[in-house]
Amino acid sequence: MLERARFAPSPTGPLHIGGLRTALFNFLVAKKSGGSFILRIEDTDAKRTVKGAEKHIIDSLKWLGLDFDEGPVRQSSRGNLYKKSVSILIEKGLAYYAFDTPNDLEKAREQSGGNFKYNFTTRMEMSNSLTLTNDETESRIQRGGYSVRMVVPEKRTIKVVDQVRGGLSFNSEELEDKIIMKSDGMPTYHLANVVDDHDMKITSVIRGEEWLSSLPSHVLLYEHFGWTPPKFYHLPLILKSSGAGKLSKRDADEQGHPVFAVKWEESAGFKEAGFTSEGLVNYLALLGWNNSSDKEKYTLFELIDEFNDSGINKSGARFDYKKALWINHLHIKDFSAEKVLALSEKAATQLGEKYSSEITEEIIDLIKERLNTALDIDKELAVFTGQPKEYDSGVIEKINREIIFDVLNFCKLSEELISNPKALKEQLMSFGSEKGISFGNIMKSLRLSLVGNLSGPDLFKIIEIIGPEETLHRIESLTNKI
Repeated sequence: MLERARFAPSPTGPLHIGGLRTALFNFLVAKKSGGSFILRIEDTDAKRTVKGAEKHIIDSLKWLGLDFDEGPVRQSSRGNLYKKSVSILIEKGLAYYAFDTPNDLEKAREQSGGNFKYNFTTRMEMSNSLTLTNDETESRIQRGGYSVRMVVPEKRTIKVVDQVRGGLSFNSEELEDKIIMKSDGMPTYHLANVVDDHDMKITSVIRGEEWLSSLPSHVLLYEHFGWTPPKFYHLPLILKSSGAGKLSKRDADEQGHPVFAVKWEESAGFKEAGFTSEGLVNYLALLGWNNSSDKEKYTLFELIDEFNDSGINKSGARFDYKKALWINHLHIKDFSAEKVLALSEKAATQLGEKYSSEITEEIIDLIKERLNTALDIDKELAVFTGQPKEYDSGVIEKINREIIFDVLNFCKLSEELISNPKALKEQLMSFGSEKGISFGNIMKSLRLSLVGNLSGPDLFKIIEIIGPEETLHRIESLTNKI
């Protein structure tokens, strides 16, 4: 069967990674079958709509490569469909007008000791079209300010199926006659999502587990309309790194990592933090889904091929930023040199000015294993684009200035060896043996002069690439400093 799955966010703020994962799983279910992925914007609450939020949602999906086949469809433009649907339920006696004021409802809650539910046990005591005469009802409708509630049947067990948790049963006494049309004439989520999913021929609904408690009401609405419901999947929460509670922006800020895909106002996203879209998609797929092997690295196409809904977890998934960095690293190290350079305009310009395309590619291959994010590129390439701006003073003191001075002087006096890194390495080993200087300290001294610290790619490849003149210049600079 060709699946039709939708991602239906509300534009009430930026798109959190929890929403991104929901979008991804909907995309994977749809594309696994060769079906369609649809974007629907649930913007019926104008008061809560945030300027720029819809653009942020679309920009996030596009950056991740989650291209939608249809949409964005905006609920705010579908009002006539919702009103027609409500009229059908009222005519069937499966929905009714409710005229209760906020004060009426508050009073009912107080009298019940906080246990009030608006359902078959209380509806006949309230102000609605079931307790008023037809004339009174019509008069109240004319005055406006009413809502519409669905009818929940009396004393019934409502059985539903969640594809993640299996079959579930709910007692109708636990449910409310939920409002399906608000006093402003706009539908609530409960009505709109059911009507839209049916109208759009959605076959699978994947959403957060916070909607699991609403599932029996939604299944009842499908029943009221005489429609067949889609398959439902309720995803577990993405938890903070400690595992205690849902991951929020505040938690992410405290832990020092983003929570959005792309920048939102002053908050950098994963893109600005140097993540690749491939790396983030890969990591999100592993949050709450178990593959059938120990494989960690997936392209989006591989995920489409291997994704199976039976692997969706029931329990929450702890967000692990170090694991996210590792997954991102796995992708970057397999990128072509051209694709790595595309992540840094500065690096592409600087290398292009100094080296041929062949040498540039060799340099990129040298540093790829050291990259976790795109932000590491400029730092790792610095050794090839200019001499160190500063030196690690702790290393100088630890090795001993006199030893460093001896090693660097030997290199300066062996100028012809600088053009032959392999021979230089052999002579340095002999020099160390004669002077009683460990080869480790020799290498550290030379690396310090070329890089400024003790990290970086193969030392003799650096010498080979930057050339003898630049190598001697850097050796001279550190010699003068110490």
